[in-house]
Amino acid sequence: MTVIGIDAHKDWHTLVAVDEVGRRIKELTVEARAGGHRKILTWLEGFETVTVAVEDCRHLTRRLEADLLEAGHRVVRVHTRLMAGMRRSSRERGKSDPIDAEAVARVALREEGLPTAELPGTSRDIKLLSDHRRTLVARRTAMQSKARWFLHEIDPELEIPSRALRRYHLLDELIEYLATADGAVAEIARDLLVDIRELTVRINTLESRLSRLVRASHPSLVAVPGMGTLGAAMIIGETAGIARFRSRDAYARFNGTAPIPVWSGNKVRVRLSRGGNRTINTALHMAALTQIRMGAEGATYYDKLIAAGKTRKEALRLLRRRLSDRVYAAQRADLAPVTQTPEVGAPLEGPSTIEHPASLMPLMAA
Repeated sequence: MTVIGIDAHKDWHTLVAVDEVGRRIKELTVEARAGGHRKILTWLEGFETVTVAVEDCRHLTRRLEADLLEAGHRVVRVHTRLMAGMRRSSRERGKSDPIDAEAVARVALREEGLPTAELPGTSRDIKLLSDHRRTLVARRTAMQSKARWFLHEIDPELEIPSRALRRYHLLDELIEYLATADGAVAEIARDLLVDIRELTVRINTLESRLSRLVRASHPSLVAVPGMGTLGAAMIIGETAGIARFRSRDAYARFNGTAPIPVWSGNKVRVRLSRGGNRTINTALHMAALTQIRMGAEGATYYDKLIAAGKTRKEALRLLRRRLSDRVYAAQRADLAPVTQTPEVGAPLEGPSTIEHPASLMPLMAA
């Protein structure tokens, strides 16, 4: 068994091969380009049984991982913290690319159960679309705030309801109204409203595509009470494959819903975890609030905790942990292959909501 450790950079990749006891065998440095990747694949053919370990910095290694996986190699990811600890315990002092690559290889040789890289699938498409939508919503929110102040300056008696600057008919009326007004303030406000309308069209289109992808690939997750398609998209994208978590407890620790023990002696105590993936934690929090408001299955559990003497915050935290377990089970159920999963660029079926702006309901609050 030979383990290949890779220290990746934007322009160069350094590879170090170690044997079954961690001794350095060979070393290779190539350009982080397609030609360099081909040299790596040719170099790996000189070993019989190979496991490739890369430092977990996917913004640098995603293309290299894809080439290695397509060639049939097994690729594991080593967290930077583990690599740094191994490097500090090495007899060779200093820091260099070969030292880091060797540390990555030795961690992979020592540790079991490291995350395994996979080719990107629907979950990454969902994450990219979800992140892009949130970016557009943040941009639109900033424009809406500025446009409101300009509209108030133009006409203080003009009342615009909350969250109304995303409705097509209202935006069209305001743009038409400002077309007859003079001055730089009216001109800038009109340009802002035009940009807001264009962003709203793009946001709604992304939401429709996300809804199609999420419902086709993760029907069990969407079926969880209180879980909308946008919240499910956030969870799917940040989870990056539920199979990499060995248990629901490991998943709860990852998303920050598992409490941290802080006890000594005979009195067992825990404290709130403020770490973990905050995006998933936020989606679980919103789902918990929705269940309580709608009187779904979580509301009964929440009321039972309140009746037992728990505070509202404590009951909400326990409900959030329960939802984490439910979401874990739902994603495990969705691991079964789904037929006819729509592509990201597939055209939408049915009538377009953009052609009928009057019937478009307001989006969720960003």
